[in-house]
Amino acid sequence: MTPTPAGLTSAVSGGIGESPQRPDGTLKVRGEFAFASDLWHEDMIWGATLRSPHPYARITSVDLTDALKVPGVHAVLTHRDVPGRNLYGLEHKDQPVLAEDVVRYQGEPVALVGADHPETALRAIKRIHVEYEELTPVVDVETALQDIALHPGGNLVRHVPVRRGDPSATADVVVTGRYEVGMQDQAFLGPESGLAVPAEDGGVDLYVATQWLHVDQAQVASALGLPPERVRLTLSGVGGAFGGREDLSMQVHACLLALHTGKPTKMVYNREESFFGHVHRHPAVLHYEHGADRSGKLVYVRAKIHLDGGAYASSTPAVVANAATLGVGPYNVDNVSIDAWGVYTNNPPCGAMRGFGAVQAAFAYESQMDRLAEALGVDPVAVRLTNAMAEGSVMPTGQVVDSAAPVARLLELVRDRPLPPPPGALDLREVPGGVGNTTHGEGVVRGVGYAVGIKNVCFSEGYDDYSTARVRLQVVNGEAVALAHTAACEVGQGLVTVVQQIVRTELGVERVTVLPMDTAIGNGGSTSASRQTYVTGGAVKAACAAVRDGVLRLAGGRDATDLVAVLGDEVVDETVEWRHRATEPIDPVTGQGDAHVQYGFAAHRAVVDVDVELGLVKVVGLDCAQDVGRALNPQAVLGQIQGGSAQGLGLAVMEEIRTAGGRVRNPSFTDYLIPTALDVPAMGIDVLELADPHAPYGVRGVGEPPTISSTPAIVAAIRAATGLALTRVPVRPEHLTGT
Repeated sequence: MTPTPAGLTSAVSGGIGESPQRPDGTLKVRGEFAFASDLWHEDMIWGATLRSPHPYARITSVDLTDALKVPGVHAVLTHRDVPGRNLYGLEHKDQPVLAEDVVRYQGEPVALVGADHPETALRAIKRIHVEYEELTPVVDVETALQDIALHPGGNLVRHVPVRRGDPSATADVVVTGRYEVGMQDQAFLGPESGLAVPAEDGGVDLYVATQWLHVDQAQVASALGLPPERVRLTLSGVGGAFGGREDLSMQVHACLLALHTGKPTKMVYNREESFFGHVHRHPAVLHYEHGADRSGKLVYVRAKIHLDGGAYASSTPAVVANAATLGVGPYNVDNVSIDAWGVYTNNPPCGAMRGFGAVQAAFAYESQMDRLAEALGVDPVAVRLTNAMAEGSVMPTGQVVDSAAPVARLLELVRDRPLPPPPGALDLREVPGGVGNTTHGEGVVRGVGYAVGIKNVCFSEGYDDYSTARVRLQVVNGEAVALAHTAACEVGQGLVTVVQQIVRTELGVERVTVLPMDTAIGNGGSTSASRQTYVTGGAVKAACAAVRDGVLRLAGGRDATDLVAVLGDEVVDETVEWRHRATEPIDPVTGQGDAHVQYGFAAHRAVVDVDVELGLVKVVGLDCAQDVGRALNPQAVLGQIQGGSAQGLGLAVMEEIRTAGGRVRNPSFTDYLIPTALDVPAMGIDVLELADPHAPYGVRGVGEPPTISSTPAIVAAIRAATGLALTRVPVRPEHLTGT
């Protein structure tokens, strides 16, 4: 008889399906958690960055003389001091570590200072004299392809066409629209920060807040002219990311200063510099045309999508692909013609942000579904139900959705939830402007809106997407304990807790220690694309299975459930690389192909009160239904849905980096507004657990879908309240009052 695998018969608390206390939770609540900005080292110096004041200009001269004379300055560096390649980038190596002869956006790094005090470094920065020849910036995303070339080869980063069915199909009912999405910031808690420590082997150890340790390592090593093994990265405390830490910020700069001076170097951006120091969500202009028959069934969708990538490529190629391949939403339609372009401009660089291309498309296609419902004279939920995708549906790319796609059920769940009390029954503080006593509710009208969204999970288009996990099992002080090690970044989402839960469940041990994330172990991939629970969770599960096999070998046919007896002084230590099922590149002409691993779905119903005289909006209800496959940690799942919905609320009514001629007008939280506790309503949440048979534990990525459908649902509700078209987000007061 085959022995029972270790742990399978011993129930332990804090495993899969439970919500154990997070190890970082109490520390964060008490303000005791060590973020990257808290790093310290004896005899360290401080780094600072000189940034371009112009969105587009030639550098005609740089004079460092006065800066070098400042007492306490250890180094002043320019591009000439970059020992390796002065170009980096996630997908295209097109961004200078330090600008050479041209700057392409306001805030581009030009020079660095290392000094014995942060104020000294800032004083020296002001004494670097740079002469610029200003150039006319390219700032319009729709005309950028016809404008002057900002990079060799022109301003096109990527064009993705998707063609399916009859390109000249006709329909009884046709609706068209032009939509705009503003530039949203990730607004994470901790600014860019890190500490670089020169090492005896001529390399460097970097402790940094990031999303992807190994990609950072490769880019930093290339810039420093060092082999990757001499550039070692360890994750420091991260205050959120949402895509904004996937690109390099201060990583190379801190390492350059550390190696040049021989001293540990700390860099921390202030909040204004942070707005210039990381990528943002792509602004977009989207032209859509939907055709349907008289019953409301979609006949065709045609779209042209322009995404503003800003000065450098970052992850624009993948964002464009997402916008195109997900561009019709979670609906069945036989005839599709979509073109999506990502272009260079002299606006701030844009890249990854929660929802990653699907957010922009969803605002347009959901607005179109509301227009279609109005043209047909039917309920907006009804037209969505008529066209709702289900398991077995075929995407515009030709890919068959081969796991649960409960679009109709999600819509019905949010539709059937009780509505909040009517405006007259609310406390004055609950109406728009009530807290400031600017109204007593006399101009308030209510609206209800719906939206549903679709998002791919994990990396796509044939990318070799994997994670590495090491699990070690041994006896310590008479107790079986486990250790887990990955390079997958914990950025606040709760990955450490999920790893512990998986190990407890698979090995049946209570004590699980998760080692710091670093590059001493193989790649964990990026903490993005809602992928870590799926991919790193899969790797940890597989490593545990290998450890179980090792325990069984030690048991030699004996009962293996008594781990202490079986292990004795032995240690079982296994490292596994784990991959999800393969994807494939899409055809560059037709956009056809099985590009994505998995799809996630969420639906929202928003209820808003609008003061039509003051142009103020209060979201009083934001209910969500989402299929998560399997809730490994139910409390964390709810937190992700609440947080994602709040971020979508921000894009709907307040969040936007405003630019004029390529210059940022509001680089601070004084003028860049994000939702507070007073802005976020109570949320009724329905969580479906329809397991994906292809995924570990049946999981489905959770973090991004709620951000996608919350924005169009809120805007739909505002339209229902006001009767206004509202084709741009965020919706601002002047859009509602006409002033």
